[in-house]
Amino acid sequence: MSLLRRWFDPIRSGWFYNKPSRQAVLSTEQGLSVYLRLDDVYSYLTAQQLPQLEDILSDELKPLKVIISNRSAEAPNHMSEAEWQNYCLNDAKILSKQHRFSFHETPEQPKPEALLQAETILKNTPLRGQDFLYLLEDVFHMLWQKQHGKLRTLYAMASKHHRAQNFEERIFNDTPVLASYFEFGERKYHAVDDLLRLTRRLRQQKLLTDNPIFLINHIEWREHLISDAEELNEIQALDPELDLYIALEDPISWLLLAYIKEELADFYNIHLNIYPLSYHGRDLFDWSLATRLSKRTGVSFTPFCRPDQQATVQMANMYYSVPEEQRIDAMYKILHAVWCKGKDLSFKAHFQQLQQELELTTLTTEDVTSKLSENDMLCEMKSQPDFPVLELRIDGQSYVFNSLYRVWMIESIFSNVLEEKYKSENIAENELRKNEER
Repeated sequence: MSLLRRWFDPIRSGWFYNKPSRQAVLSTEQGLSVYLRLDDVYSYLTAQQLPQLEDILSDELKPLKVIISNRSAEAPNHMSEAEWQNYCLNDAKILSKQHRFSFHETPEQPKPEALLQAETILKNTPLRGQDFLYLLEDVFHMLWQKQHGKLRTLYAMASKHHRAQNFEERIFNDTPVLASYFEFGERKYHAVDDLLRLTRRLRQQKLLTDNPIFLINHIEWREHLISDAEELNEIQALDPELDLYIALEDPISWLLLAYIKEELADFYNIHLNIYPLSYHGRDLFDWSLATRLSKRTGVSFTPFCRPDQQATVQMANMYYSVPEEQRIDAMYKILHAVWCKGKDLSFKAHFQQLQQELELTTLTTEDVTSKLSENDMLCEMKSQPDFPVLELRIDGQSYVFNSLYRVWMIESIFSNVLEEKYKSENIAENELRKNEER
């Protein structure tokens, strides 16, 4: 690592972290826009929130601008189109169950003919404002709930009795849209994951006329979904196991590991396994995003020295030199040294200092590079669009998800496991009672 980076990164990161993280006021000149695709399942979930959002927007942001694209962006993380669509459907199903969105039990991608019909309906309708948003929601329901007859009927009426409208708040184009998002003040907000962040921003700027109530079952950081002692004991007795696939140069890996270790692992008796990945160039990250996530999760983060490829190999070398039963604590200390103390582990003095703290007298003779490549292959098989990748195993079931945005799924899965367990027990008790009565 260059001397400039080793010395300048900790200074720069400390300055960046301590400056005000939120700009006081974002411009309302361009209003609030939402980008959708009719064949994007996240857009379907988003459409179910838009009438309520429009209803509480101040006049300064009305009307909500709706941009409907017919073009998808390239799938992330080298995923094929089929892999990406399959991931989105599964993820949307989880989101819909958690937050009570309307969703089909066996969703399918809409057919091209249905998409053209839906686009014609939306282009031709004279409805505006909230009325248009209700129509938009209905059309999405028809596409994703397999209501083909309703869609054809509405299409026949729209094509026969109306012609294409030209409203400035309703735009159809081919802007690449991977998944639906909002745009406000030249900033983008994921339409589902960042919806609460967006409404907090709008509320701060007094751009909402009422309290926003979205994603009602959202689990806040450092708050537990399961707190009843009996339920907690039942989860702990199931010995849940969690695999973490982390890129060592990615600060989100540190934030995620620290949060899980500090807040969830001991609380739920989760057995952790860590699989460090080879260098993926994720040291070129969004500093403001990492800073914001650090403050919301309550995990320390600065001063740091971003690891380069050489440093990540040294970090992995140290990790695999530690006895297996001590590796979780060791990785916590390694990442803490990098992301909270500004240590450069490609620098001999910093490496030796941490080596002493870990009480390592000798280093592994194992081929660490091959081990990282093996972890890469295992991670790739999970077909996830982002890092870190998590696999949770409990009660004979396996659940795979990714990123800090989905950590809430751990507790949600635990809650669902308990619910299914209680249902099974009730059914068994009812059957036993019926047999005794006979």
